[in-house]
Amino acid sequence: MTQRRGERALVRPHVVTGGRAHPTRNTFDLATVVVATRSPVAGLSPEKRRVLELCRGGALAVAEVAAYLRLPVSVTKVLLSDLADTGHITARAAVPQADRPDLQLLQKVLDGLRALI
Repeated sequence: MTQRRGERALVRPHVVTGGRAHPTRNTFDLATVVVATRSPVAGLSPEKRRVLELCRGGALAVAEVAAYLRLPVSVTKVLLSDLADTGHITARAAVPQADRPDLQLLQKVLDGLRALI
């Protein structure tokens, strides 16, 4: 579904989701990270196949998937929810800011290790 700036989409978003406006699970936010599993793609829509193609290259956030697909985030969440329900993707929450390591501390440790060598 490649389109140029200013062009209208060939397939309307409600067609992509089968007319649904809400995902079956409400566990996806913009920073949720998704990864494709090794499930077969037979019978999947072109948009769902594209999601799996994107996510096989590595973990992507929901916002990134939506951007690559050029679809609204709400539509992307419905697609991701369907794929999670069928076991085609796994999802996990992004690492919260509080759980991230202190970069200054890590830099000091690295500098100290380099000084020993």
